[in-house]
Amino acid sequence: MSDYHLHLHPHRQRPSDPIPEGFPLRRIEQYWEKAAARGVAELGFTEHLYRFRESEEVLGRFWETDRLAGAPFRDLADFTARMVELDRVFWIEEYVESVLAAKQQGLPVLLGLEVDFIPGTEDAVAELLSPYPWDFLLGAVHWVGGWAIDTSECAEEFERRGVDESWQQYFSLVVEMIRAGIADVVAHVDLCKKYGYRPDREPLDLYQAVVDEAAARGMAVEVSSQGLRNPAREVYPSGIFLQMFRQRGISITLASDGHRAEEVAWGRAEVVAAARAAGYRTYLSFAGDPHQVPLPDVCGEGSI
Repeated sequence: MSDYHLHLHPHRQRPSDPIPEGFPLRRIEQYWEKAAARGVAELGFTEHLYRFRESEEVLGRFWETDRLAGAPFRDLADFTARMVELDRVFWIEEYVESVLAAKQQGLPVLLGLEVDFIPGTEDAVAELLSPYPWDFLLGAVHWVGGWAIDTSECAEEFERRGVDESWQQYFSLVVEMIRAGIADVVAHVDLCKKYGYRPDREPLDLYQAVVDEAAARGMAVEVSSQGLRNPAREVYPSGIFLQMFRQRGISITLASDGHRAEEVAWGRAEVVAAARAAGYRTYLSFAGDPHQVPLPDVCGEGSI
């Protein structure tokens, strides 16, 4: 089994939080030790693009439009500005070198990146990333303009905009991200449900637009346990959404979205169960040429 969505540091929440130490080999080894103890044979590290200092030039100050729009949009933009400033402390070169060094030492790890989608930055992002030997790239939507939709501090914005409108705005960006061709896998595709704000019924039309675009672009989708750790209390994507991906023959990867070693493969039983319930019997590996691997038998273990 694999875990293809891992971060080597939690996010900084306040200026007093220590700046992370970078990506020492020992930290990668700790993730692998935890993975091996849980029967996970392959790890994919996928740090956020926006957390690297080099991203400032290519992503720009994407929240500024909302800041200029006035309250309450200004508050959302100010939050994002602070969030990015606190978290943008890494260097891509150091990250790449560390993961490659772990590979060279024989650890079964892959070099990935979570590419935070900001409309209009696609070409600049592609140019920034092109020199590096990525094994795979995740594509993810975390911001709707200046609104950080997956932060608890900004969750009430769903009520102000309305849940239906919020979901529409989010999924339109997911479709745009897939169409841009910036990644291999869609990360936490229905992230907008994280804090429990949902339409009265599942928006199958929004789902269908995502599925159609992913099928057209040959993009995979991750099945992630991260939603189980939040008010959504549900794997990403939802059962019916995942069935729609399966019906179109779209491949899956397996993910925890862990930010600490103890979160590696968290909820693996639920992830496998969700994939099987949707009709999947294999998942996608990027070790070497992309290929399908049989889903493991993980029964009765529950979340970790």
